[in-house]
Amino acid sequence: MSINLPSGAPTGIGSLPFRDPARAAAFVLDRLPELPAIPTLPKRSPAESMIAQGVVGIRGITVGQYGSLAVDLTKVDPQAPVETSLDHGAFDGLLAFLDLADPATTTRVKWQIVGPLTLGLTLSRAGVPEEIAFEVAVRAVRAHLQAVRQRIDEVLPGVQHVVFIDEPMFTDVQDAEFPLAPEVAIDYVSGTLAAIEQFGISGVHCCGQGDWGAILAAGPAVLSMPVSPRLVEVSGLLASFLESGGWIAWGAVHTDGPVPTSSHRPWRDLNSLWEGLARGGCDLELLRRQALVTPACGLFTHAEQVANRVFSILREVSDRLNGCGGSTPLSIGA
Repeated sequence: MSINLPSGAPTGIGSLPFRDPARAAAFVLDRLPELPAIPTLPKRSPAESMIAQGVVGIRGITVGQYGSLAVDLTKVDPQAPVETSLDHGAFDGLLAFLDLADPATTTRVKWQIVGPLTLGLTLSRAGVPEEIAFEVAVRAVRAHLQAVRQRIDEVLPGVQHVVFIDEPMFTDVQDAEFPLAPEVAIDYVSGTLAAIEQFGISGVHCCGQGDWGAILAAGPAVLSMPVSPRLVEVSGLLASFLESGGWIAWGAVHTDGPVPTSSHRPWRDLNSLWEGLARGGCDLELLRRQALVTPACGLFTHAEQVANRVFSILREVSDRLNGCGGSTPLSIGA
């Protein structure tokens, strides 16, 4: 695969903590000029959570005031069209971004939607029979992709799309109680990624300890994963992925606990991981050249000041990866 992305650039993952969509849009355009990430704002409204966005337009599914799903099984039909209207509270972050983005300078956008496995499992747990839930989820994700892509292209013609599907439930795909056979689950994700590849660069984001072999089998162009020393266990998989042209979006700043106050620890942890991956067979130059840096997961549970700090840290890590500020790009161990 051949991917044209800015090496080492910071971008966003998941949600932001802003309540004002215009402020959120200005923030990402200012902080992430190489690859601005279209914001989602669940702190502003539960309608902007990834599940609430994903069910927009599904017949028989409604979202309550606090984000819970209500299911009318008499109306749920896997063959019914999904009418994804973006003029809805679920997409205010997207609309604010498009209002502010300058077509002359915004050449790339990164955006993110829920994946078919996570949406299908959520629908099943809300009461939709399993044999219907995943068919509905696949159709809804495809409709969402088409609607968002079309709206972006209307405002930013010629822009490069980088689209991640969010699959936190991919961690359970090999579990005996998972409702789909692993090959079926992988096929659902692979089909979604293939739909993205028709117009942009596809990626999969999975927080935590994902089943990276299964995720890679689905065929993403970009793999979004939190920095963790346990990743040395899959050095061989990552080496093959990088050698085939794949990119990795490293979740360099963890967001599930106290956020660091400087880039020292994120940079040290990334260096340490890359040392381990190099010992396992990964090429250091590919690790650097085919890398993005991101928060590990979404930030909506944090304060706006924390989001500011996270993206300042990511910029410092990005600069160090690219040899700015007097450091060398491959100063592994420094």
